[in-house]
Amino acid sequence: MNSGETIYVQRFNAFARILHFFVIISFLTLALTGMCLKFSTESWAQWTASMFGSFRVLGVLHRIAAVITFGYFFGHFILVYHNYRKSGKPLLRFIIDENTGMVPNLRDLQEIGQTIKWFLGKGPRPAYGRWTYWEKFDYLAVFWGVAVIGFTGLCLWFPVFATRYLPGWFLNIATIVHSDEALLATGFIFTIHFYNTHLRPEKFPLDKVIFTGVVTLDELKHERPREYETLVREGRLDEVITDPPPRWLVIFAYVFGLSAVTIGLSLIFTIFFTLLKYGLR
Repeated sequence: MNSGETIYVQRFNAFARILHFFVIISFLTLALTGMCLKFSTESWAQWTASMFGSFRVLGVLHRIAAVITFGYFFGHFILVYHNYRKSGKPLLRFIIDENTGMVPNLRDLQEIGQTIKWFLGKGPRPAYGRWTYWEKFDYLAVFWGVAVIGFTGLCLWFPVFATRYLPGWFLNIATIVHSDEALLATGFIFTIHFYNTHLRPEKFPLDKVIFTGVVTLDELKHERPREYETLVREGRLDEVITDPPPRWLVIFAYVFGLSAVTIGLSLIFTIFFTLLKYGLR
């Protein structure tokens, strides 16, 4: 290895990146079609429906994206199981471990306070590990979303079957919950998640890692020093050092990633001004 040569570290394997690709595709489709159906009287929603053929087509696309969502949700358990077996740790320790687990812990609470101090210039940048507190929040939000939005969506998709076991009035509640929770999820993903991941100054306009799977060693040391220290301490750093991403993958990351960000931001601004219009009436 030549001095001055950029060293790359793998953070996500191919399976994790493929799963996230389907997360992006399905969520963008669900958000776009769902919000058009929710605000179907608006000109922008009607224009979008005409571009796809009709609101009926949007409904079909919405259901296809829902199936993809359930697919990647269950597929992600395969990834979790693989990581669990690879870690060699007992299951409970794997789940709550500071370096591998996605369950919030005391260190996350401490890092929230340290982050606030850092933002205010009152302290250093926290030594984040493999997963930050906001990434854990995003992860757990997926469970909430699939459970609540997914369940109510299935009830609305199969109302006859649902009302065999639930009272008919539950469909009215399911309609409200499905619609408003979806609006909340759309707003969160296209603002908070987009900012934390792509739009913050040090990553703007795009963080390529979820597409390429790699970051430079310098990035890892700067952004996640605790993860770097863990890899060194456990003697696993050489295992994750990898080749630089191929040029075509970097190009794909920018084209696909920036397209997704643009669609998401355009949709959230459209929704915001629509809600503002209703609020001013």
